[in-house]
Amino acid sequence: MRFMTTPDHTSDAADTADTPVARTGVAAQDWARASADPQYRAAVVDLLGALAYGELAAFERLAEDAKLAPTLADKAELAKMASAEFHHYEKLRDRLTEIGAEPTQAMEPFVAALDGFHRQTAPSDWLEGLVKAYVGDSIASDFYREVAARLDSDTRDLVLAVLDDTGHATFAVEKVRAAIDADPRVGGRLALWARRLMGEALSQSQRVVADRDALSTMLVGGVADGFDLAEVGKMFSRITEAHTKRMAALGLAA
Repeated sequence: MRFMTTPDHTSDAADTADTPVARTGVAAQDWARASADPQYRAAVVDLLGALAYGELAAFERLAEDAKLAPTLADKAELAKMASAEFHHYEKLRDRLTEIGAEPTQAMEPFVAALDGFHRQTAPSDWLEGLVKAYVGDSIASDFYREVAARLDSDTRDLVLAVLDDTGHATFAVEKVRAAIDADPRVGGRLALWARRLMGEALSQSQRVVADRDALSTMLVGGVADGFDLAEVGKMFSRITEAHTKRMAALGLAA
């Protein structure tokens, strides 16, 4: 999984990232200061490792989806997006190296979970692939944006940069809506598919965090300005709400 964000930035975390706010704690520090805490450093290495493998997997998946594209123009568009995802991966790889982490080792703990997600949600056709990239990837993108608001300034800027939309959101909405207009029966099938993606993506995100002590500790407030348990629930509510808005944009029932 790597998840792409949508241009409307529907989550509260996106608003936090785009609007000047008074930051406190780790969020007000740069990497040099924040990384003095070894547990925080370990959590950031985990986070960047997960994102890096997600970007690499997104590159592979988009290149694979291009084979299903019905037209040459569509194939070229997906190839361009795949290239953008690979450039995002390179930024994360280079940053891991810069802070003294070995990129392959940082990514390795997340390979099984992310590959498992993609096996369980392999699209059967072109339209399912578009919905997966738009809906499924956006769920994790929202999750990472929520986390980014609590990171040191250097790491936060990098995370938000690699979550930038590659153009897939508008492309997917246009193609899916056109397909539903041409055959309304397609809408029911894709709505069921999107609901399945929602469940799998949330479960996968929770598993990834639960398996990594430093990352889970950071999220629940043990390191940095994490979420308390009540805030975790609010976070997932915001992610669910953003999903509902994306479904509407596609012309699908949530």
